[in-house]
Amino acid sequence: MRKQLGSGALWCSVLWSLLCSSAWAAAPALASASVTEHVYVDDRGRSVKFEQPPQRIVSLLPSLTETLCVLGACDRLVGVDRFSTWPKATVEKLPVMGGGLDPNVEAIVALRPDVVVLSNASRVIERLEMLGLRTVALEPRTQADIYRVTHAIGHLLGLPRERAEAEWQRLQAGVDAAAGTVPESVHGAKVYFEVSRGPFVAGPSSFIGEILTRMHVKNVVPDHMGPFPRLNPEFILLSRPDVLLMGSHSMQVAHTYPGWHMLEAVKHNRICGFSVEESGIIVRPGPRMDEAARIIAQCLRDKAPRR
Repeated sequence: MRKQLGSGALWCSVLWSLLCSSAWAAAPALASASVTEHVYVDDRGRSVKFEQPPQRIVSLLPSLTETLCVLGACDRLVGVDRFSTWPKATVEKLPVMGGGLDPNVEAIVALRPDVVVLSNASRVIERLEMLGLRTVALEPRTQADIYRVTHAIGHLLGLPRERAEAEWQRLQAGVDAAAGTVPESVHGAKVYFEVSRGPFVAGPSSFIGEILTRMHVKNVVPDHMGPFPRLNPEFILLSRPDVLLMGSHSMQVAHTYPGWHMLEAVKHNRICGFSVEESGIIVRPGPRMDEAARIIAQCLRDKAPRR
């Protein structure tokens, strides 16, 4: 049983790893992150000085928690947000600081962390800094972001660049392998991926959309709409996707949207409704992207129509 240290504010969904909904569509381009002579520049463009690599870390974003752990720094974590659930054996033993947007600030301060890693969307950054804590904001939304964040965290931890690069190459090999299992007869199929009720969907420029592109299927969401836009359900009716991919936290099945019963994908049950566990893997832009690719590839093999 994980120790709960403060409820915080309940976020709009457990897809906190994708940031808050308003940030998906409107967030500006991310700044690069780097560590130079113990000075770290995060995604806000803010410089954070460290005398040495941090040893006590609080993570308030699941994708960052997972990246820290896969780079061998699970033992440096002293607290996490409530949605950080992997790797289970380690994370479930850590104190929970509440939600990522509105965590329990007093509980975080009591842990005396060297740094708090979190999203730009968190509303407690200034308060934490006023209380004397260092914060580093990172927001991975694309595969390029995942690459950058993986390397940035490696630098923050004081690891050689080769460690993060090896992790990135492992991810790429896994995604390529998964893409290779999608039959050519499926290539070109039109797909729709809903990550959360709204509907909020994965556009081509999102890390999920980029996985779909590597599998040679066509995303019905135009690229100009951004990584995770909110759509009118009528848009999907007009787009007529061949297969629907629905995250478990969408909170409603496809045919409950007005008029969706007329879609061929619904009529022929070409719908992948991912489980809570599967959704938790797919929607987190981090070190389990290869697993996400395997789950998506399985869906396409099972549900996408053949030419």
